[in-house]
Amino acid sequence: MNVPVPGDLPVPGDLIVARNRKYDGTAHWVVPGRYLGSDEHGHWVFQGTHEFISRPGAASYTESDAIFLIPHAGDWVATFFDNAHPHGVELYIDLAIELQWRRIRPGVVEFHMIDMDLDVVRSKSEGLFVDDRDEFSEHGRQMSYPDALVARMGAACDALTEAVAAALPPFDGRAAAWFTLGRTLP
Repeated sequence: MNVPVPGDLPVPGDLIVARNRKYDGTAHWVVPGRYLGSDEHGHWVFQGTHEFISRPGAASYTESDAIFLIPHAGDWVATFFDNAHPHGVELYIDLAIELQWRRIRPGVVEFHMIDMDLDVVRSKSEGLFVDDRDEFSEHGRQMSYPDALVARMGAACDALTEAVAAALPPFDGRAAAWFTLGRTLP
């Protein structure tokens, strides 16, 4: 389960700092957002336009609003985009493990995960596809992913692709209401 421990539970309006790393512990993306709330599918975080994001060797500002979903259970996180995304990306699901929360001070919670490379993506121009299979294979060799983990990620990737294709919850348009809520934050 990807449930925060009681003292680490975010509350609406908290700053959420998503800190991603790779399987070998190297730093990956750091992305800020504001906690909106939770429902039966997970925890919803608003990531606004022009937020500073970074990873080793790269830094930029976000080009559109996004909604980040951290599920209650599962080996993934999802980022939903609306029509403002400059490259037409609608949904970007990162396969991930070891999803963890940690309150670092009042009003600020870190969310940590290990990015497992595979991504389920839906875009206006390319439709639904799995990205970074080559990176997953390469990193699997370089970082010695256990066979059981490789199988688990493959199964999760297949299940997510099917769920998105069938528009099953939470991939059924419900992110629109969270965008509306996120845009009302001060």
